[in-house]
Amino acid sequence: MIIIRRLLTKTVAVDLNPATREVVTGTEIFAREVGSRLQAAAPELQFRFFASRPRAGLGVDVMVTPFPRLWSQVRLPLALARARADLLFVPAHAVPFAWIGKALTVVHDLAFERHPSAYSASERAYLQLTTRWAARRCPLLIAISESTKSDLVELYGMKPERIRVVPLGGGETVHRPVAPASRLGELGVHGPFVLQVGRIEARKNQVAALAAIEKLDGVTLVVAGPERDAAIAGRLRASSRCKVLGRVDQPTLELLYQQAAAVVVPSLYEGFGLPVINKILAAFGTDQK
Repeated sequence: MIIIRRLLTKTVAVDLNPATREVVTGTEIFAREVGSRLQAAAPELQFRFFASRPRAGLGVDVMVTPFPRLWSQVRLPLALARARADLLFVPAHAVPFAWIGKALTVVHDLAFERHPSAYSASERAYLQLTTRWAARRCPLLIAISESTKSDLVELYGMKPERIRVVPLGGGETVHRPVAPASRLGELGVHGPFVLQVGRIEARKNQVAALAAIEKLDGVTLVVAGPERDAAIAGRLRASSRCKVLGRVDQPTLELLYQQAAAVVVPSLYEGFGLPVINKILAAFGTDQK
């Protein structure tokens, strides 16, 4: 909020589209949680939220403007032109090329530069183009960690003083629904387990976690997250010491964090690493928000 106030804004347009996606990872959670807190954090500002599809439970009024493809580059700029916003805030998406006003965006990581093989050629090209564009046109950028800031300086030549590091938070006493313990049995999870949360792909390094688990007695690796690499998913499923759950709903995920003997983050690269915070908060009986 301090950063937005320094940009001398009164009306702030917010791209909340990532918060409405069906597949939820760290950036989608970040967009949802930040978006739901903006009005309370800065009541003197007027916020206008935009998305391409509706989503319940966001806690704010969202202007839904459907569009089949390239929503952020085509449909959003048209909506922004009518909104007459002083600033566009993009918590987890791309700054539209057609937006000529002030913009502030959050860079979560540069995994597409550090681990390009994890992305298709078109995905990598779009991420490179939009991130470099944001680095050039935004007077300030927000990075979620010192690691991401270092990558922006090293790979994109940004001046450090143009980057503000705002680490991801958590710890508020907000009680989220937790699935009953019987849900573990329904998922086929029995006995002590170690949890890994994230997309199944080479960068997340689940295979290394499984190799470690297979050297231990009486513990299983449970992997929760969408499958991006079918070969790695097949390798995990082939082991009797691993349970691949795929995507799970939020109450189930909360239960997994609470019941896991440990959470492992064997990733080769992360912008931040939310599962670490989630497990700590679960251990102390609070929910990550």
